[in-house]
Amino acid sequence: MSEPTLHHVQCPDSMGGHRMAWWQWGDDTAAHVVVCAHGLSRQGRDFDVLAQALLRRSAELGRPLRVICPDVVGRGESDWLKDPMGYQFTTYVGDMLSMLAQLHQESAISTLDWLGTSMGGIIGMSLAGMPGLPLPIPIHRLVLNDVGPTIEWTALERIGEYLGKSGTFATIEQGAAAMRAISMEFGPHTDAQWLALSRPMLRALPDGSYRLHYDPAIAVPYRHMTREASVQGEATLWQIYDQITADTLVLRGADSDLLSRGTLQSMKERGPRPQAIEFAGVGHAPTLVATEQVQAVLDFLLPGANIDLEAP
Repeated sequence: MSEPTLHHVQCPDSMGGHRMAWWQWGDDTAAHVVVCAHGLSRQGRDFDVLAQALLRRSAELGRPLRVICPDVVGRGESDWLKDPMGYQFTTYVGDMLSMLAQLHQESAISTLDWLGTSMGGIIGMSLAGMPGLPLPIPIHRLVLNDVGPTIEWTALERIGEYLGKSGTFATIEQGAAAMRAISMEFGPHTDAQWLALSRPMLRALPDGSYRLHYDPAIAVPYRHMTREASVQGEATLWQIYDQITADTLVLRGADSDLLSRGTLQSMKERGPRPQAIEFAGVGHAPTLVATEQVQAVLDFLLPGANIDLEAP
């Protein structure tokens, strides 16, 4: 399957509701669902390489699989919110619950795994660690990609320097180059890999130029965040983390400025006591395109077979 299918779910909010989009790979009746949730300014097509590798692994194992890659509201093919202050984790978690309920209604879920990069990992922690949420089934395996309950303030400041300041680009290549300049921490990529990651990040304008896919207003609540509020949020996230019972894997870029080694060590000693893997030469965050990164996810989520990751 070389291309995913696009789906939507209607979600409630204080301004009359919005639609959230998701990209679906694989068997739409498969009872095993893996959700891959992206970072703050990214979108669901970030996981094209990983999703196809997961499907090849599931085929080797003879276990049908659905891979679901949402565009968090305000990003990708999802609606933009009328009220920018709605760009908060309470909204994102609620939207994911709506999506999972629709998926479960369409075809029952018997195994639910979650992989989240940065923001997507915080959403996953919330879903896995908050008792009483109306999940169709508890999360079985959880992958946290370069994120934990403590987020370094210097990283938040760095992200705030570019978030919402997209501008326009004359060509796709120019947009890709601009994103590459602010994304060096993602680690080394070939030109082809970077262009593949960048194309879904751009939207054509009537005059033939391009803009980034996301609503610049996602930066509004971000700019209201203070260091004191960050500390309070950290305490809440640790409480949530300590209630996670899912089998958990934490991935970390060895040069990450967002997930420190100290935080990772604390994570390994409490809560779900996860496995942990670091990737050399990578900061925040691993894109899960490089072979060793993809292999780590496959071995955790779908153990039991070896595949050729270079296969088309």
